[in-house]
Amino acid sequence: MITTDEYLYFTDRALDGMVAVLGELGDDLANRRPELPGANTPYGIVTHCIGVIDHWAGRLVAGRPTERDRDAEFRATGTVADLVERVERAKKRLREYAEVADPRSPLREEAAPHYRDTPIGRTQGAALQHVYEELAQHLGQLELTRDVLGG
Repeated sequence: MITTDEYLYFTDRALDGMVAVLGELGDDLANRRPELPGANTPYGIVTHCIGVIDHWAGRLVAGRPTERDRDAEFRATGTVADLVERVERAKKRLREYAEVADPRSPLREEAAPHYRDTPIGRTQGAALQHVYEELAQHLGQLELTRDVLGG
């Protein structure tokens, strides 16, 4: 099992990569949706990642109360500077969540039905791994979105 610091090294790399892409894009392109079916704005993708952190690591692992509107995450708009600040705060919260995690213990509450019978929905450690999975996946999506937008 990796340490909390090792885990956060990888999640921070993914989040820092997102921040770098947002910086390349600027406010206009960060809020633009590529002309592809089902595409999301870079701003929405990163906002969604913050929601993933707070739901999976905050609520299900650390037991922190959170309210989440997943659909609204993808509709979010704003400035890159504000979103970068939100990412930095999310990184600090993720550290707090990971530090109280007991990787082999069950989640603090039940996961969504389609995750319940998977490793993701069983233990805190697997849920934290899912957070990293989502961050890495969405970093790649964000980089591709940047390329499509011409940033």
